[in-house]
Amino acid sequence: MNKFLQLLGLAMRAGKVVSGEEWVIREIRSGKAQLVILAEDAKKNTEKKVSDKCDSYNVPLLRYGTRKELGNAIGKETRVVIAITDRGFARSFMKLGSK
Repeated sequence: MNKFLQLLGLAMRAGKVVSGEEWVIREIRSGKAQLVILAEDAKKNTEKKVSDKCDSYNVPLLRYGTRKELGNAIGKETRVVIAITDRGFARSFMKLGSK
């Protein structure tokens, strides 16, 4: 497993991950989301909805992995969109995701 997905599992265990489209959008609106991670195989309408919301609220958006990889990393079946609610974790993901 790569560093990005390992970090995602760590953030999940630390309670700093919110997953599921409606929950993530709620976190973006409330200002708690520091970063949103969207699976590369997300459907177009989900991608648009999430990226528009991130743009509106100035939340960074990272495209990474498949829905299966993201789900496995946090111990769930599949996850298309994940919010990171901790600034430190968000910074780490941005460093890893930009490589």
